Amino acid sequence: MNRNKWILALVTVALIGSVAGVLARYKSIQRLGEPGVKTRPISGSQNLEVVLPQQVPGFTAELRAQPEIVTNVLPKDTSFGLCRYTAPDTFYTDVNVVLMGADRSSMHKPQLCLTGAGWIINKTEIDMIPLDKPNPYHLPVIKISASGNFTQEGRELKVSGIYVYWYVAENALSASPTGWDRMWSIGRNLFTTGVLQRWAYISYFTPCNPGHEDEAYQRVKKLIAATVPEFQIPHGNPEPVAPNP
Repeated sequence: MNRNKWILALVTVALIGSVAGVLARYKSIQRLGEPGVKTRPISGSQNLEVVLPQQVPGFTAELRAQPEIVTNVLPKDTSFGLCRYTAPDTFYTDVNVVLMGADRSSMHKPQLCLTGAGWIINKTEIDMIPLDKPNPYHLPVIKISASGNFTQEGRELKVSGIYVYWYVAENALSASPTGWDRMWSIGRNLFTTGVLQRWAYISYFTPCNPGHEDEAYQRVKKLIAATVPEFQIPHGNPEPVAPNP
């Protein structure tokens, strides 16, 4: 190896060592930020329970346990909240909140879960849902229109579904399907403050008959307007995380 190659190798090793040292330093001083959703402790656990509202006009609320297929895959420090809201005409929406701990891999793209469960994603859109409480603002959300063929009691049924989701942390909201803005925000906050943002992934899912997707979405929007102010802490977007790429 000639002299120039030796110098390049030494510089490379030095740079790798420096980066590793910086990462180790930030890991040692890192602290977890506050969640953007209301929570309460779970006795005997390091995790939290996300507190979803139980009194919603026009709906019966039923708290549910997170399926094992979810809890077995996500990091052990992940916290949850899951509730089904059912109207008198049997229309229902499952509201699910996944709150990360120190392991960021709790945050994931729902497209993988939906397609894995047999749904076909037909359209993905960004929408702004107007909320009146506690102060007027527009909540940015991602709306997925899906469909699938499922077997029930020996019969094959064609079903549509509306899946609405977004992400929230302390003083921040995100509705970017790529997740790029959240990664940028996490890195910026960790570098400048030593705080790892604690993001939560919020979703509203309702099945419906084909051809009734618009009607189902309007009902989901009303449920979001009635429930989100009861458990989500940021109202509006006081700190934009980043422009979408």
